[in-house]
Amino acid sequence: MDDPVKLRLLIADDHPIFRDGLRAIVEGAGDMEVIGEAADGRAAVRAFKELEPDVVLMDLKMPHLDGADAIAAILRTSPEARILVLTTMDGDADIQRALQAGARGYLLKDAFREEILAAIRTVGSGRKHVSPAAATRLAEHPLGHRLTLREIEVLELIAQGRSNKEIGETLSITEGTVKAHVNSILHKLEAADRTGAAMMALKRGIIRLE
Repeated sequence: MDDPVKLRLLIADDHPIFRDGLRAIVEGAGDMEVIGEAADGRAAVRAFKELEPDVVLMDLKMPHLDGADAIAAILRTSPEARILVLTTMDGDADIQRALQAGARGYLLKDAFREEILAAIRTVGSGRKHVSPAAATRLAEHPLGHRLTLREIEVLELIAQGRSNKEIGETLSITEGTVKAHVNSILHKLEAADRTGAAMMALKRGIIRLE
C-alpha cells in the first residue's frame, strides 16, 4: 500500500533557529514535509518557482523583499499559491496588507504547535485560517487605517522626530500642507497629538522604524 501524499512546505523566514524549530514541528506531524527554505523575500519567490510547494509559511519582516511583497510576487505568476503568514507582527495594518496581498492564512509565532499544524492543513486544503488574535485585531479596525500614501510618509517623518518645516522640505511641500496632513492624520487615527499618532501607527503596523 502506497504511503499517503504529504503536504510539501516551503519555509520563508530570516531566522535560522526559527526555521529549524518549525521544521522539527512539521516533520514530527507525519503528514507534511519541508522541501525548501528561504532566508529573505526574494529567495522565497525564487524557491517557490523552483519547488512549487503546496504551502508556503511566510514571515512578514524579511530582508531584500518583505513578506507581503513576496506574497504578491508569487501570486502574480501562481494565483493558486497557498500562503500562510507566520509572524510576530500583530498590527491590524500588517494583517490587512498580508491578506490583501493574497495570503490565505495569518498566524502569530506564539501559536501552539497544534494550531500551527491545523493552520497548515487548513490552508493546504484551500481554505482560509486567520488566528483568533489576528481576527480580533481586524475587528477593532474594520475599515483599516485609511491613510493616504502621503499621510503615511508624513507619519514616518513625525516618528523620526522631524518638525513640520523639516517634513515640508523633505517632501517638497509647504509647511501649511504638512499641517493639513497632520490634522487629517490625527482625525483618522483619533490621536490627541503627533506623538500619540506616531506611537499608534507603529503599534498597528501602519509605519515601521527600520
